[in-house]
Amino acid sequence: MTVAPADAASTAATVRVEHATHGERTATLWLDRPPLNVLDLATLAALDDAVAGLAAGGETGPPQVLLLRGTGERAFCAGVAVEDHVGDRIGPMLRRFHGALRRLRDLPSVTVAVVHGHCLGGGMELAAACDLVIAAEGARFGQPEIKLGCYPPWAAAAYPALLGAPRTFDLLLTGRPWTAAEAAAAGFVARLAADGDLADAAAALVAEITAHSAAVTALTKRAVRAGQGDAFEAALAECERLYLDELAASQDMHEGIAAFLAKRPPRWSHR
Repeated sequence: MTVAPADAASTAATVRVEHATHGERTATLWLDRPPLNVLDLATLAALDDAVAGLAAGGETGPPQVLLLRGTGERAFCAGVAVEDHVGDRIGPMLRRFHGALRRLRDLPSVTVAVVHGHCLGGGMELAAACDLVIAAEGARFGQPEIKLGCYPPWAAAAYPALLGAPRTFDLLLTGRPWTAAEAAAAGFVARLAADGDLADAAAALVAEITAHSAAVTALTKRAVRAGQGDAFEAALAECERLYLDELAASQDMHEGIAAFLAKRPPRWSHR
């Protein structure tokens, strides 16, 4: 879930929602913490609150389509802040992050991650919690947590069904990045767009979906998600337990985080 230290941007308004982006039944949720849109605890809370507000919907209900985007040129999202993976922050971070992902997954809206630049660590997990991913050809995906002495619980639970076990092991055990074409070939990305055409491609996808009944698209989403219910939740619960009870107690996770923050190579004790 981690790939980058928190940047210095304020978290006062790091998540914002724009309604009627491509029509009255569409909204866009922006991660607004450039340059990398790193998710710290305050931003995770803002994300969770924003999705909860969309689920409540007001008079018109939730939007038929929700686009999830990142501001700036460099990244959709480069992950959860490394600083929030230490000490007494680990448990609250995981609860906040997975709570926001669950809420996003369960939203009646069709959710579309619109990815440019870096989509790494928790950013890739955030995209995976959406129903569809559309990406610029220059986007890069990855789960580099292994380099910090940890692993991404949501990815470990969700990716075997999404990508297959061999690709999941390759992604999580090596930490190597994928090109957008590789992510599309693996089934993670639904559609690719030229780097300069991402916004237009996203608008075209929205038009295709909103041409149909909002009631039916919501029910279709529920039907597809039903097949991922109990098995995924059981897997995620075990991945969370291993992370909090065993990984967080290991010497090497502490060493990996400390090395990253100190900008030095880690010295693994293999314990």
